[in-house]
Amino acid sequence: MEQEALYRLSRSLQKWILEAAAYTRTQIKQPLTVSTKSGPNDLVTNVDCANQAFLAEKIKTAYPNAQLVGEEGAGEVPDDWQQGLTFFIDPIDGTMNFVKQRANFAIMIGVYEDGQPLFGIIYDVMADQLFWGGPQLGIFENEAALKNAVDEPLQEGLICVNTRMLVTNEAHLQEVLYQCSGVRIYGSAGITFAHLLKGQVQAYISKLAPWDIAAGRVLAETLGFQVLQFDGQPISMMRKEGMIIAPKQAIQEIVTTMNGSND
Repeated sequence: MEQEALYRLSRSLQKWILEAAAYTRTQIKQPLTVSTKSGPNDLVTNVDCANQAFLAEKIKTAYPNAQLVGEEGAGEVPDDWQQGLTFFIDPIDGTMNFVKQRANFAIMIGVYEDGQPLFGIIYDVMADQLFWGGPQLGIFENEAALKNAVDEPLQEGLICVNTRMLVTNEAHLQEVLYQCSGVRIYGSAGITFAHLLKGQVQAYISKLAPWDIAAGRVLAETLGFQVLQFDGQPISMMRKEGMIIAPKQAIQEIVTTMNGSND
């Protein structure tokens, strides 16, 4: 995408996300309509659905030939998503936090062109923190440029993880955590990425759907983080899968331990 077109896309997505966030704030003190999807801890609210409909309508009007992948709805990634522009929308990331805490949730959009990361945007609605950018623009928190990831050994940093994986010790996760400085759990990929991008945590290990990772991947990779599956292979962006987001040294140590090669 040419630079001027990318600037227009950036300005538009920032405007639309802020509008969706303003609506979301009006609903914070209102009764929510809450339903479950795959299980009792997989929630969707009327605000999730309203935000997705609003953002999808704005995107399709401005980019009629683009493909959209949203969490609410079919939630399927088309086989040809690597052709042209594809927008991945997460209208409320951290819905459990939204329902229970009325905080610690985000709105996220990741944009890919011919399968390559182009632009990502994550908005922490209640903290009013907007993370945005991409390989051609740099990465920003509001208007402040963010620094590249610090490439340090695993023992120097904090790790964010998935609760269920920690409890069950899936993929030797507990062994990984013995090697780091400490563990943090935020309950939202978007909020976790905010801490990661600011250098407050070193790594993130979880199972993420395409709309959970799309925006964060663009932002993180631009700052020098790697995004890999547990076995060290590239992620597919086609389905929910286990993945690690960390700088080079830490991710190498994590992959080694998760695959039982650190005995």
